[in-house]
Amino acid sequence: MYKVLLFAGTIEGRTLAEFLRQRKIPAWVCVATEYGGSLIEEDSVIHVSHERLDEQQMEALMGEMDGVLVVDATHPYAAEVTGNIRRAADRAGCEYLRLLREGDGKSEGKSVYVESTEAAADWLNGREGAALLTTGSKELAVFTKVKDFEKRLYARVLSLPKVAEQCANLGFTGNHLICMQGPFSKELNAAMIRQYGIRYLVTKDTGVAGGFPEKEEAARETGITLVVIGRPVQEEGLSLLECKHELCRRFKIAGNPEIALIGIGMGGRAGLTCEAEQWCRESELLIGASRMTEGIVLLGQAVYSAYQSEEIKKYIDEHPEFDKIGILLSGDVGFYSGAKKLLQLLPEETRVFPGTASLVAFCAKLKESWEDAALVSAHGKNCNLIGEIQHNEKVFSLLGKGGQVKELCGKLLEYGMDDVEIAVGERLSYPEERILRGCPGDFLELETDPLAVILVKNKKVRRLVTHGLPDEAFLRDKVPMTKEEVRDVSICKLHLQRNSIIYDVGAGSGSLSVEMALTAYAGKVYAIEKNPQAVGLLWKNRQKFGADNMEIVEGYAPEALEELPPPTHAFIGGSSGNLKEICELLLRKNPDVRLVMNAITLETVAEALQVLKELPVEHQEIVQMTVSRSKEVGRYHMMMGQNPVYIISCGGGVEP
Repeated sequence: MYKVLLFAGTIEGRTLAEFLRQRKIPAWVCVATEYGGSLIEEDSVIHVSHERLDEQQMEALMGEMDGVLVVDATHPYAAEVTGNIRRAADRAGCEYLRLLREGDGKSEGKSVYVESTEAAADWLNGREGAALLTTGSKELAVFTKVKDFEKRLYARVLSLPKVAEQCANLGFTGNHLICMQGPFSKELNAAMIRQYGIRYLVTKDTGVAGGFPEKEEAARETGITLVVIGRPVQEEGLSLLECKHELCRRFKIAGNPEIALIGIGMGGRAGLTCEAEQWCRESELLIGASRMTEGIVLLGQAVYSAYQSEEIKKYIDEHPEFDKIGILLSGDVGFYSGAKKLLQLLPEETRVFPGTASLVAFCAKLKESWEDAALVSAHGKNCNLIGEIQHNEKVFSLLGKGGQVKELCGKLLEYGMDDVEIAVGERLSYPEERILRGCPGDFLELETDPLAVILVKNKKVRRLVTHGLPDEAFLRDKVPMTKEEVRDVSICKLHLQRNSIIYDVGAGSGSLSVEMALTAYAGKVYAIEKNPQAVGLLWKNRQKFGADNMEIVEGYAPEALEELPPPTHAFIGGSSGNLKEICELLLRKNPDVRLVMNAITLETVAEALQVLKELPVEHQEIVQMTVSRSKEVGRYHMMMGQNPVYIISCGGGVEP
């Protein structure tokens, strides 16, 4: 039983017939000619008929197909046929869909609009010069009334023997009769215009599928006049994609599109690989941020502006009408790209095409190598650029807002790093591309485009890769400080990683905070301190060591910890009697947090053990350190004992 009766008189109709065949929706397809039927593949799903039907015959055919959906995909100028189909469907009680050819109805450049073929012939009759007729063979007879039409007019028609014979009988012969099968590119149209010295190109507004944009562009390029015969009726209906969507909805068809993630490089079609460009050309739908799709989309392609992975996946699931989809991603799909998350959501067979990363493009413009550069991103994420620059001779970073360069340069000067070399690139590959070079002092007022990158070269790299700063390196005043040897063991027991998020509760002068910040330079240290004098020292030591990833929080624990991000590690040097509350909050924020505490008195040790006994922690350990340091007494050295310190460590991860 056929579910769709399709009148396919256009390329859109043939496309829709193939859509129905692929999705195994039984359809009876009516075409006007044997040639039209030969263009549609017939099989057990699709039956093709080229029998011409009048209105009564259409109604009878619909009556035999109880409940069939009637889809009218005839030519926009076939107003009489459309009227017959619509009336027949109404009388037969069938649902009717009109598939409209998309066209904007307007043309830019030197264009003239006329109401009919007769009006176009009259318009040409009042002018001199050659004209190219692209309206088809059926209405050529009207143009024979143009004076000297045999010499002035060139007719482009289908390459069928009967058509050529009919045109010759009208007087169109020799090189004035161009028998060719489309589609015709802009370049081919322009070549014909130049070859035959054409001054006017006569066409109907046949929309994208009918090649109207290519004619319009060729006319604009060659400077000739476009004579457009307006559509005879204003219709309401569905585009090809809307019609496909309605068929999928009606027959509950799930989508199974070919999908590719495409790195577009810096932006625009010129940056695509050949393979990626071909996929973009063949795609029915392009998805991506608007700045990406603008330079890639072709006429007739659907576009969905989105960059959130879940939103993209949802749209694809809700639009099964698309057979081929390209998802555009800036730069390269493997360099700080949304491809990683998308691949987790999309089918396993999703293709991936690389693009030119901004790193590669920028370094090429600077004539710099990049194999020895540290690669980071400050685009929409926390990134300790100062720490990366301190530890690497060359750092490349993506930026995400206009003021980041001047903020970075202000910090570099603040931390005494005024001799690093900086290169800034913004809107790479776009016409307004700008590349600047200099030192931090040159960029203190610079506002860049959000699409910017930076390359920093530092000859004075911090080579120290472990903690171990001497006590004398810190500014101390009268604020208590954890001694060097105790710092070493305490940090060792924390088991830090380069990207750890650390709380230093009771930070004091900041000796531990600074050492942890320099060790975990890709992470973050929150130095929490209630003493205003100590807070002042924290700021000074932060500046002295360039610990830009160290954030100072003035206040009492645990209240001051409430709004901070969950920690991976925490050091407690002082609790003011709130040890249990502090530990409970830390474990609530992150049940797997690693804890280290320092205690001097036995009472504090007893309190800590009692607290840990009540909390869900494991691997509890106590290390008691007694450190002696040498002191010169005359010509002798005596060992002077320091206060013993208890280092208590444990980890979360136990079910409460």
